[in-house]
Amino acid sequence: EKVAAGIKNEMGMGTKDFESVTARLKVDLENVVFTMQADEAVTVAEDDMGIVIELDTSAFFIPGTAQLRDEAFPVLQNMATTAMAPKYEPFFVEIEGHTDDDPISTVQFPSNWELSAGRASTVVRYFAEQGIAPYKMKAVGYAETQPKYPNRDLNGVPILENQEANRRVAIHIRPMDPDEKEVYYYRRAEESEEAGDFSGAEPKKGDESTEADANTKKQ
Repeated sequence: EKVAAGIKNEMGMGTKDFESVTARLKVDLENVVFTMQADEAVTVAEDDMGIVIELDTSAFFIPGTAQLRDEAFPVLQNMATTAMAPKYEPFFVEIEGHTDDDPISTVQFPSNWELSAGRASTVVRYFAEQGIAPYKMKAVGYAETQPKYPNRDLNGVPILENQEANRRVAIHIRPMDPDEKEVYYYRRAEESEEAGDFSGAEPKKGDESTEADANTKKQ
């Protein structure tokens, strides 16, 4: 309980704090995209929930599969490294897979539901391998149900540029809600206790060195 309480105290943020940190996160992620020269395949934006990173699936995945291209790994690795910075710890990562309305029917992907979910899960799994806590992420597939633009014109003819834009993976990075925080605090506390690390515990009164360390973490 002390470990969990200490972690909560360490990670407590107000609305203004989150707004400031979210703005910094957007800049940091934009710098990753610029440095990796990935601006044609990746966009970084901010919505009312947090940050939204959109990946062009044609640039990140082999067509018709949930397998990442070799060129995708360095970009995703740098994104994961950025998202793991201590100042972004109380943020949740939700990854969505989206497709166009062209059907797919393979043994591995009987429909666009499996394809979109598979691509989202691939990114989540890779982020977890890079060190992002699995219990602060989730993957979801929407198939063709949430297009950004109409896939077809009024005559039912495919609009190719719109279909290409609709095939995407969206990475939402946002402040955790209370339930997500509760899960995160206790999972992190459990890991600390299992490892014998009580650094997240509240400092005892009168222990000035411990209190100083805790205050440093808060900053």
